[in-house]
Amino acid sequence: MNYSKIFNSLSVLFFIISVSALSIRGLNLGIEFTQGLNMTVKFEKSLSTSQIRDSIETSFDEKIQIQTYGDSRSFLIRIPLETNDPELGEKIFQSLKIMDSNVELSSSEFVGSQIGKEMKDNGLLALIFVSLGIVIYLAMRFEWKFGLAAIIANFHDVIIILGFFALFQWEFSLAALAAVLAVLGYSVNESVVVFDRIRENFRDMDLNMSVKDVINSAITKTMSRTIITHGSTEIMVLSILIFGGPTLFYFALALTIGILFGIYSSIFIASPIIIALGIKREDLIKPEKKDKDGLVV
Repeated sequence: MNYSKIFNSLSVLFFIISVSALSIRGLNLGIEFTQGLNMTVKFEKSLSTSQIRDSIETSFDEKIQIQTYGDSRSFLIRIPLETNDPELGEKIFQSLKIMDSNVELSSSEFVGSQIGKEMKDNGLLALIFVSLGIVIYLAMRFEWKFGLAAIIANFHDVIIILGFFALFQWEFSLAALAAVLAVLGYSVNESVVVFDRIRENFRDMDLNMSVKDVINSAITKTMSRTIITHGSTEIMVLSILIFGGPTLFYFALALTIGILFGIYSSIFIASPIIIALGIKREDLIKPEKKDKDGLVV
């Protein structure tokens, strides 16, 4: 806690950068939230994404996203569109047949602007309801000062993740939204573990210890658990990030950022906030009631 002011200053800086990026650049929303064409094709021979891109962009001037889909012969082609062209899918498929006459069209679907708007609204509602659920849970589980601190820490984590996506214009898809929702749960879990230990320390430790020493002791006691749990999770997420392919890349990237900042915020944001709110032993331990004879009731 002696270094909390330094890290709080860094958090404020990250928060300002993230909010600025979201305000100025905005999120690079995926086709699910806008509109466009999704096609899945399978070739008879192995091809690279650059070969397919060259073939398509020779005939069409669109911002096309191409990624492998299972093996080097199957591909997912995503084309953001401003207007609905019902013949575009067939035109692209015909251009692919020039490369491989035996190419198969596995699926083709157009995501319209109305569907994209509904997905965007539903995604925002999911984020709001998850946040409200966390608020209710924390209010029931802890004294209000703990709950408020955890809510602010979780809000910080979400804004930081979205700020990264806005700043670097990474595609924000449904997978990325799922990762943000997962991080909310993951971050609140870490906060609950630390807060539980702080509450136990207030009950068990020397009455003469300062609030800062009680919290430092609690964080130290949870450190080994944090390293083992989050280290194991991060190894798994990094494996997805490196070897999972384009489909899972931004999902794993959002999780990676969220896990790191979730640990950080539980220690360097949530804990200093409960100190600033004036947490004390009496908030957690109800004084004993005695009758007129001095007996505990």
